[in-house]
Amino acid sequence: MNRKSQRFERHPHRQHGLTAVSIILILAMIGFFAMIAIRLFPIYMEHFSVVSHLENLAEEAGVTEKTNGEIFRTLNKRFSIDNVKNVTDENIFIERNKDGSMVIAIEYEVRTPAVGNVDMVVSFVDEVTLD
Repeated sequence: MNRKSQRFERHPHRQHGLTAVSIILILAMIGFFAMIAIRLFPIYMEHFSVVSHLENLAEEAGVTEKTNGEIFRTLNKRFSIDNVKNVTDENIFIERNKDGSMVIAIEYEVRTPAVGNVDMVVSFVDEVTLD
């Protein structure tokens, strides 16, 4: 007999593979992470929209000459079109420097339920500098 067949003959009832409990635990972990991804996906899609609008605003000509109210209205119109619900005027900060440059920042948090009374909180801070 060769060594391989001897190894199996010593332990004829030895089994290989995953048990049902192991499979259930692996499926539960996959389900948990899939649930987190499903809950976070819309939040990040909305964030990509916010970043896109902020960058598009920075590329426009004459933004530094606009008043703060005009900038707020422009951003709010764009956010309304893309159904951005988590950014309000309180989350938009405009700083005008003495050299004529401007910094527009958007800082906000999104809270979404995870499991039971446990929530997931995602914080975003985005800014552009205009010369």
